[in-house]
Amino acid sequence: MIKNHFPNHHYESLEDPDIRLFAKSDPLHFLKSGEKMVIDEIQRVPELFSYIQTISDQSNTSGQFILSGSHSFLLNQHITQSLAGRVAILNLLPLSIRELQEQGIPFDKYEDLIFKGFYPRIYDKKIDPVDFYPNYLQTYIERDVRLLQNIHDLNHFIRFIKLCAGRIGQLLNLSSLANDCGISVNTAKAWISVLEASFTIYLLQPHHKNYNKRLVKMPKLYFYDSGIACSLLEIRSANQLSSHYARGSLFENLMISELIKGRFNNGLRNNCFFFGATIKVWRLIV
Repeated sequence: MIKNHFPNHHYESLEDPDIRLFAKSDPLHFLKSGEKMVIDEIQRVPELFSYIQTISDQSNTSGQFILSGSHSFLLNQHITQSLAGRVAILNLLPLSIRELQEQGIPFDKYEDLIFKGFYPRIYDKKIDPVDFYPNYLQTYIERDVRLLQNIHDLNHFIRFIKLCAGRIGQLLNLSSLANDCGISVNTAKAWISVLEASFTIYLLQPHHKNYNKRLVKMPKLYFYDSGIACSLLEIRSANQLSSHYARGSLFENLMISELIKGRFNNGLRNNCFFFGATIKVWRLIV
C-alpha cells in the first residue's frame, strides 16, 4: 500500500536479511539509495533513526523518508528519542467495513464480519479465519510480545489474553483478571500495557467533568479486531457466533473499533470516551 501511495520514493524493506545487513553496516550509503525513501520494518535497524534525523535536518525536505513498521511500541520509542517534532504519525489499523465495501467484498450479516475480522490477508488470500488467527496469535506471542516484554510463562500469557477476550465490553478490573489468571496485579497491569502497545486491545476511557476523577475510574476493554477475539473465544463459525453468549459484546466491539478506525484513517486523534452510571446503561462520547 505504501509503495502505491509513494511511487516516486525508493522502497526498501528491512525484513530482507541482505538489505538489513547493508543498512547496519553502511547506514549513510543505505540512506542515500534514493533522494526520497520508503523504509519498511524500520524498527529492525534502530541505528538508522539518528542518521535520518541528521539527513532530514540538513536537507529540510518534507516527506523525504516514509517509515513504517509492525511494532508500533518500538517505533514510537525510537521516534521520541530521535525524531520528535520532525514527524507526522499515522496508525494503520485492520481494514474497516467501509474499505471492504469499496473493494466490493460482500457480506450477508454482521456475524460474518465479526467472525472473519478485518486483517487484509484473510480477504486477499481467501484464508479461513480458523486457520489464520491461531497462526497469527502464535507468531504474535512468540515474536512480537517477547520484543516488548520478557514473558517467561507463555501459557499464562495465552490464558490471560483469552480471559481478556471473555471480558470484552466490561470494565477492566485488574484484580479480578489477575486472580482468574493466577498472576499478580502488577503482572496483569504490565501485560495489559503490552496488549495496548501492540494495538491488540483498546481501552475506552471513562468521561467525567472532573478530569482528576476520570483518571481513577476503570476503562472498558475492547479488541481492535473482532476476528482475533473470536479465535480466542474458540468461535469456529459465523453460525456458532449467532448463538454465542458473547454475541452482544462482540457486536459492541465491532461498533467501537469501526469508530476508532474511522478517526485514525482520517489522521484524527482518538477522543472517544464512555459515560454512564452503570455498565448496562452508558453512552459513547466523541
